[in-house]
Amino acid sequence: MADLVRIHLVPLGESFEVDRGTPLDTVLFRYGVEFPCGGAGQCRGCRVKVLDGAIEITPEMEEIFTPPELAEGWRLACRARADASLTLEIAQWETPILSDERKLVFEPAEGLGIAIDIGSTTLVAQLVDLESAEVLAVETALNPQIEHGADIMTRVEFALAGRENAARLAELIRRQTGEMCAALMGHTRAIRNRVTEVLLAGNSVMHHLFSSIDVEPLAHVPFDLADGGMKRFDVADLDWPLSDKPSVTFLPCLGSFVGSDILAGILATGMAGSDHLDVLVDLGTNGEIVVGNRDGMLCASTAAGPAFEAGRIRMGMRAATGAIAHVSAVDGNFHCKVLGDGEPRGICGSGLVDAVAVALDLGSILPTGRLAGDQKSLPLAGQVTLVQRDIRELQLAKAAIAAGLRILLEQSGVSEADIRTVYLAGAFGNYVNVASALRIGLLDVDRHKIKPSGNTALAGTKLVLLNRSRRAEFLEEIPTRVRHVGLASDPRFQDIFTDCLAFGA
Repeated sequence: MADLVRIHLVPLGESFEVDRGTPLDTVLFRYGVEFPCGGAGQCRGCRVKVLDGAIEITPEMEEIFTPPELAEGWRLACRARADASLTLEIAQWETPILSDERKLVFEPAEGLGIAIDIGSTTLVAQLVDLESAEVLAVETALNPQIEHGADIMTRVEFALAGRENAARLAELIRRQTGEMCAALMGHTRAIRNRVTEVLLAGNSVMHHLFSSIDVEPLAHVPFDLADGGMKRFDVADLDWPLSDKPSVTFLPCLGSFVGSDILAGILATGMAGSDHLDVLVDLGTNGEIVVGNRDGMLCASTAAGPAFEAGRIRMGMRAATGAIAHVSAVDGNFHCKVLGDGEPRGICGSGLVDAVAVALDLGSILPTGRLAGDQKSLPLAGQVTLVQRDIRELQLAKAAIAAGLRILLEQSGVSEADIRTVYLAGAFGNYVNVASALRIGLLDVDRHKIKPSGNTALAGTKLVLLNRSRRAEFLEEIPTRVRHVGLASDPRFQDIFTDCLAFGA
């Protein structure tokens, strides 16, 4: 007879049984517990509070938590097992995932199509009527690979630790996208047309992992692609539970860490047809930049790290219930907006940028990035604080983006003054306070030139889906006008990066 123990989750009200000794990280992800460091016991992202029962305190927990926090019952799920029945407090995550509803130029065609944006953190899929370009249904989900690391390099390391690990990452993303497609096709039962095509876009690591391509060349300088070309699949090969048998295509990458999501962004913003100098900046768990117009474009990926999504931040979390998402100064104090209007549990990327910008204005943080005076931390709201290491993570991330943009502008023979529009793509670009981004020195352009642009990866993928006659232009000709610049091998990058470390005046 199986030796089972019961786990009850508060405030979710969920209860389930597992085998005694089951590692908690194998069962809690589906309930919203994150594992940003890939279960290495190096962060607080997977913290849970033991309300009933007991979890042994490990050395990693003693390193992460203070003695009072341990006494309150805080533990790391990635270092815990269900050796007895437990009641655990976790937060109920309600994560807004950025979709796209903009109107696009299209060529009417028969049938239905599905466009999928495979982000490092979130997934969005839309069912599209190819005759009218109408979005019939939307499915969103978290990327299940987060279980093995919040940022892409942690997942690369996991994949390289064993062939079975790479297969696991491929299986996770294929299964999740297949289930999303099946859910979308459930909306077609009253429609005679069938789904004929599925197009996917994502960064280079997502492209390789989905396609079961070796990620080893992406693990070290010069960060080459093993095979970044367009990939086609049969539904049967992916083991997708679909009654229709659509073609499945993963769009091509542009170079090393610049994937098809950036190609889609170029298409969505119209940069490739512009007479003016435009810039596309996509800030997620990695940072990508494109500079140029119809005459040619330069692109690069910066090693910004996941700070813009609050990765590696001591109390960082996704933009979900309980996250401090915006910070302002009121009467010389921090005023925090918490998603869900409840008790603050952590801080997301947009809140982090706001908090540092406000702290600079208040004199709590010096332009060098050091906490002023003898402060050890910066209290924000409730129990949420920033420590020196958090500020340093944001400093490194913003310097990488600023340095990358400066190098691309220099190689293009232009300056910031020549830029017409800076398109900020992705969830962070959509929600970040532009004034705060300028205050910390993330960008050095007129604020009126900055345009939050939503999910350009999804919009560009739909543009390809809806314009069959332009496929060669979109996927073959335009990529030839984009030159990839390897910042890691640029001898000036380190000096420019150092010059960009200070926060804006």
